[in-house]
Formats: sequence, C-alpha cells, structure tokens
Amino acid sequence: MRKIILIIVSILMVLLSLQIASNLAGGKDNGKKPLAKIVKTVYTNTVSNRSVPVIINSSGSLTAYHKIDLYAEVQGVLAFTETPFKPGTHYAKGQDIINLDSRQFYAGLQAEKSKFFSAITAVMPDIQMDYPNEYRKWQDYLSSIDMEKPLPELPKPASEKERFFMSGRAIYTQYYLVQNQELKFNKYRLQAPFSGVLTEAFVSQGTLVRAGQKLGAFIDPSQYEMAVHIQGTYAGLLQKGSTVHVYNADKSRSWQAEVARINAKVDQNTQTIGVYLQIEGEGLREGMYLEAALQTGTIEEALEIPRKLLVDDSAVFVVDKDRLQLQTIDPVYFNEETVIIKGLKEGTSLLSRVLPGAYNGMLVKTIQEPVN
Repeated sequence: MRKIILIIVSILMVLLSLQIASNLAGGKDNGKKPLAKIVKTVYTNTVSNRSVPVIINSSGSLTAYHKIDLYAEVQGVLAFTETPFKPGTHYAKGQDIINLDSRQFYAGLQAEKSKFFSAITAVMPDIQMDYPNEYRKWQDYLSSIDMEKPLPELPKPASEKERFFMSGRAIYTQYYLVQNQELKFNKYRLQAPFSGVLTEAFVSQGTLVRAGQKLGAFIDPSQYEMAVHIQGTYAGLLQKGSTVHVYNADKSRSWQAEVARINAKVDQNTQTIGVYLQIEGEGLREGMYLEAALQTGTIEEALEIPRKLLVDDSAVFVVDKDRLQLQTIDPVYFNEETVIIKGLKEGTSLLSRVLPGAYNGMLVKTIQEPVN
C-alpha cells in the first residue's frame, strides 16, 4: 500500500512540474513583441524617353598645326644676333631664325661670279663678229650683272647656232655653277616662314653647326591640332567640319574644335580610326593634354542612366506597386560612366540610386527625384 502511495505521489509531482513549466513558457511568449516588417526607402525617377546624343569621349595632346623642325644643310658657326636663339623667342615672318657665318663661302661665290663675268666678256668680240644682231642683248646682260645680287636669268638664244656657240664656251655650265652656289649660300640663313615662337633649341650662338644637325623646332602658337581615335563603327557618323567640345584635364576650361580630317585607314591593332581636330584659342600650349567629346549621332526613344544601375549589364530595377521588379532592357551604347538604354515604357518608376541588397519583389517606399 505504501508503495502504491509513493507511485501516485511521484506521478502527481511530475504532472505538477509539467504544468509549471508550461505556464512559465506561456508567460515568456506573451511578453514578446511581434517583429515589424522593414521597408526600405528608395529614390526613383520617372522614365521619359527622348533623343539621346551619342557622345564619344577621347583624349589626346596638342601639336602645332604649323611646325617645322630646324636642320642645318650647311656647316658654319652660329652667328651672334640681336635675337637670341633660345626657346620662347618670338620671330616675325621673314625674320632670320638661323644665321650661320658665311663669309668664307661668300668669298668663293664671288670668285665664281667673277669667272662667269669674265667668260662672257671674253666671247663678246666673237658674238659681235658672228652674231651682230645678238651683241646688244649680251651687252645689256653684262651690264645687268650686280656682284652683290643673284645672277639675272640668261638671255634666250635666238637660234640653235647661237646656243651651241655659247654652250661650247661653257657659258651655261658656269652660269648653273654660280646659281648652285647661290642656292647653297641662301642656306646659311633660315628665315621664319610665318610668325611664331622657337620651342626647342639644341645649339647656342657661337658654336659650330654641322650639316644635317638638328637645331631646334619652330611653331605657330595660334593654331593647334589634336589627334583622337574612335571605333571604326562610329567613323561614318562624324562629318568634316563638325564642332567638337574639348576640355583640359580638370575641366576648368573648354574650347571649341573642328573636325579637320578623318583618316580613311583603320588601325589593325586597335580597330580605331584617327580623327584630327583643329583648335584655336587662348591658353592653349603644344603638348597640352585635352579631352574631347565627339557627338556622332542620336538614339531615338532612349534614356541615359548611370552604368552602376545596371544589373548584369542587361536589366534594371523598377518600382511597381511598392515592390522592386527586375526588368530586362536593351543597352545600346556604353559611355565611361553612363549607358544609353532602350526598352523602358514611358512613365515607368525607375530606381535612380543603387540599393544594396536589392532583390526582385522587395517591398520599398519611394522618394521621387527629377530626371537629369
């Protein structure tokens, strides 16, 4: 009997323990607050399709449109002049840039002229005897020779017989010898073909210059050219004479350029085509690095958005009934930071800022932003 009582008491104690545990568990559950749904706020703008210009951004450095490299064709000492032969020196059109000491060569030239003059003087009696009608012509030619000036052009012979006669006396040979020396003498001076500035100087006044030696570089600082390269597929959209906007590296200054030339050859390595822009304006310098924005055409019924909004380069997030929806689009043209897309309906609410952790069907609240 005692044993039975112990069993019954044990069962009652177990049941009581279970009841107490159940009550405690129920009390904890009643103290919990239900979890609230988290709704993120996103920024959107309304799609408004339009004609979007296709802008190709490229870059390059400026080179002077009129530029000559200065080389010596003769040997001599660079003479001292009032205008120093140094970088940054300006020269007017026709002013001497290079002046080599030519006194020795000039003396030899004068000797050749004297020989030529003596040769004609020696044949004058024969001309008077054999070609009396031509004597006056040659007499006037002799009188026109000035030893300090280039030789005048030889008189034209009146007959083949006269030409053979003068050729037999080596008159033509000596004339062209002097003319050759005169041309060489002119190479001791190099005059500016246009007003410009010396940008490089590799010799100094008083030093010996050798034939073939590079002396410097001379440019016209008023007009520059810039070479940029674009994909061959867009070359047909550019036209000669089109206006292009160019900027300096920090975009603090801008200039207008003009498409001067378009290369007809595609670079085999890069599959690009060279486009040459002509630029004028204040603040430009040779070697300056510039960026160019070339408009090659327009895409109709399109929208330009930041590239970071793309998902796998083929879709974007739109908001429909307060939920994100992943919508497939057609990316038409990629710029460095933006992309031109098609495929969004007019009035669609497009996510305008990247939302970390976004997924299809996500519940959101929207803040409307204006379309750029």
